[in-house]
Amino acid sequence: MSKDNNILEIKDLTIAFGGRTVVEGLSYSLQRGKTLGIVGESGSGKSVSSLALMGLLPKNASVSGSALLDGTDLLTLDEEQLRAVRGQRISMIFQEPMTSLNPVQKCGAQVMEMLRAHNGVKGSERTKVLELFKEVLLPRPEKIFDSYPHEISGGQKQRVMIAMALINHPDILIADEPTTALDVTVQKTILDLLKTLQKKHGISIIFITHDLGVISQIADDILVMYRGHMVEQGPANDILHHPQEAYTQGLLACRPPMDSRPERLPTVEEFLEGNKLPSDKVTKYSTTLPLCHSAIQPLIEVRNLDVTYTLKKSLFGKPLQTLKGVDGVSFDIREGETLGLVGESGCGKTTLGRALLRLIDHSDGSILYRGQAFDTLSRRQMRALRPKLQIIFQDPYSSLNPRITIGEAISEPLRVHKVKSGKWKEERDHVLELMQQVGLQPDWYSRYPHELSGGQRQRVCIARALILQPELVVCDESVSALDVSVQAQVLNLLNDLKRRYHYTYLFITHDLSVVKFLSDRIMVMQKGKIVEQGTPDELFAHPQTDYTRTLIDAIPVIGKETK
Repeated sequence: MSKDNNILEIKDLTIAFGGRTVVEGLSYSLQRGKTLGIVGESGSGKSVSSLALMGLLPKNASVSGSALLDGTDLLTLDEEQLRAVRGQRISMIFQEPMTSLNPVQKCGAQVMEMLRAHNGVKGSERTKVLELFKEVLLPRPEKIFDSYPHEISGGQKQRVMIAMALINHPDILIADEPTTALDVTVQKTILDLLKTLQKKHGISIIFITHDLGVISQIADDILVMYRGHMVEQGPANDILHHPQEAYTQGLLACRPPMDSRPERLPTVEEFLEGNKLPSDKVTKYSTTLPLCHSAIQPLIEVRNLDVTYTLKKSLFGKPLQTLKGVDGVSFDIREGETLGLVGESGCGKTTLGRALLRLIDHSDGSILYRGQAFDTLSRRQMRALRPKLQIIFQDPYSSLNPRITIGEAISEPLRVHKVKSGKWKEERDHVLELMQQVGLQPDWYSRYPHELSGGQRQRVCIARALILQPELVVCDESVSALDVSVQAQVLNLLNDLKRRYHYTYLFITHDLSVVKFLSDRIMVMQKGKIVEQGTPDELFAHPQTDYTRTLIDAIPVIGKETK
């Protein structure tokens, strides 16, 4: 392809903060009307390199090289010149729409603000925004126009962000992890929408992600980054089917496969070290323990469970409007099994998981733990039972107290429940032993959460949940926001700990490829109800409901090589 077809050319881009280089010698080009996928783990420099194009890096950043947009070097523009470029020539969709949107301003007003900032349009802004809301497939555009961000779903917030980025018809759209932590169905909708808008308006797209499965659905060319350097780049077909570098091979291999159930997932580190898994470790396997057999005693029995939320009350506190988050759910969790729970956001997965631990109250039905009803237990009795029932939350950033060390965070449950109380050395030795088991270095005992990566923080959360040797662990979207490479490590860790200590897991997720790899049985949840359940092989081979088929079809799978 000739250089005349390139709208953007990056040459030797180098970025440093306080003398520490985070991107070094990065060069690539973006073709008109095409999509360039930039792939890599957190910290690889994907987002930082794109923020540099828009002049959005902090003032202490040192940037060199060139970024030519139709011959104009973006890196040499002053703030006033950059303001004319942002939104008008280049727009960006950020990863987290909830933090990107102003929570105290209505959605329509935020998009109109972008229109006024660049065009000074008066009078017809509302009409233009509503037309764009329809184009990005927002339901009830008029209502969403007058809604605050917290009043709409994650997928709808992301569509508002897309509308905001496109309102001034930019030439280049930078999409920074726009589908991370979204349901597979919403993710597919967003990808299809971007492709449709690109074809209609001729937009060039830079799509940033850590997932090669997602990038395979949208990119024409792929650039792989690792620790600030470009590892390899080329046509998507070549990178996905004939990767030359071990790092790219590792990223592809560590994704849970859809056509088999490996005993463990390969990791990027194994590929970088040249220690690929032997073939007998990646073949299809069957669970040896007959977990679904009726002879195995249920650890948890749930019967006709309802969880009801009051949306509106009268002046005297009488419920006027209610919503059933969980509606008549019944199931068992047997000792030593991993029960997967999947469904879209808002289906009631997290509500069910928290009701199971009595972190929220249920309005009807029963929950039995080893035959004993939770409803009959007093607060003191429930507190005595808490060590046996633990939860790993989705976000390791907000789950850990930033002001206490890793060692204190893991050992805190021991003090709360007065286990090994008063014996500091014994407590410390116990924590250090568990840290080693979950892959944390002993010298990290005195570090703080901000000094660790996302995957390391999630290991801390796992250690904290396991320190009391629980019988049931609820994993609530505990790998959904992690890089695929870190996700593989955490999934292997959960499996290893389960085999060693016979843990029982309720694994809540929206990612069907992950739940297929990890689970012995899977339940599918929709609008508060369990619509289907079965073994992974049965459910994926012969789904019984249209909803399950839709979830499976939405999983991003790297397709066959095209000629």
